[in-house]
Amino acid sequence: MAQEEPEAGASGPAKVSAWPLFVALGLAVGEVGVVMALYPLAIGGLVLFAGSIAGILTEAGYTERPWRTLTALSGVFVALGLVVVVTRTGTSFGAIESALASTDTIVLRGFSIVGAGIVALAASIAGGSVTDAGPAA
Repeated sequence: MAQEEPEAGASGPAKVSAWPLFVALGLAVGEVGVVMALYPLAIGGLVLFAGSIAGILTEAGYTERPWRTLTALSGVFVALGLVVVVTRTGTSFGAIESALASTDTIVLRGFSIVGAGIVALAASIAGGSVTDAGPAA
């Protein structure tokens, strides 16, 4: 009995990536969290978004490891959050410190974006230190 061999050039089922779902979910959850001033959602959603971007770029072959992309995105989040905070409070440390105790939701949204950047930076450092390539590879 002869076995059928697959035809040359025939491909199996298409490989489907899960990263686009996580990119969309992270962006939506992060946006809802920032707009509605729900800080755990804002931070978790933005960290999921940044991690998914890093993962999808790694899977597509644009980067070897996701840690450098995650570090760059965390820097973008910290910079954007600081811009939001500084435009509302100014550059005085006392004004920024007093804004932490205020109920100005725009300032607190800026702090949540900074917090997401800090969490993403910690994740990139931890992820890079676990792998053999180091934190910024």
